Amino acid sequence: MEGKWQRRCERLIEEIRADMRATSRYTGRDHLSARVEAAMGRVPRHLFVPLWSRSSAYENHPLPIGHGQTISQPYIVALMTELLDLQPDDVVLEIGTGCGYQTAVLAELAARVCTVEVVPALLEKAKETLASLGYANIDARVGNGYDGWPEPATFDAIIVTAAAPEVPEPLLAQLGEGGRMVI
Repeated sequence: MEGKWQRRCERLIEEIRADMRATSRYTGRDHLSARVEAAMGRVPRHLFVPLWSRSSAYENHPLPIGHGQTISQPYIVALMTELLDLQPDDVVLEIGTGCGYQTAVLAELAARVCTVEVVPALLEKAKETLASLGYANIDARVGNGYDGWPEPATFDAIIVTAAAPEVPEPLLAQLGEGGRMVI
């Protein structure tokens, strides 16, 4: 990541560390693992937001990405990723690709990421950005996240980045033994 963005990212990670400490009694985690922190530092968030909001890319809040959607607050991305306890050989299912930022963070930590997005235009843009950054361990498709991944699969971890009124049964069925889900 180039100079000015790297400095902004470092300040953002300091804010995330403070948020982790401040919320630890609710989350059970008072810090990020070294792997998650390093992944957050490697993914250039500014490349996942529209040009008009790049100056805000490393602020610790969500930003609009079009189609009525947002890129999640970096602290939430970090916390949800931390709670997944990803291992290098894990296969993870992400529901809600959005702009692909969370997808890239997951791809830094897992062997394979399968991601589902309901808005075709968002998925196409996310795929372009992810490919331009060299991510080769991501499979992405348009679909209803409630149903998970269309072909039979079991996942070590599942992350649902959108609100859900209940835990979808199809996702539970796709979670492998000992798997983790953050929703």
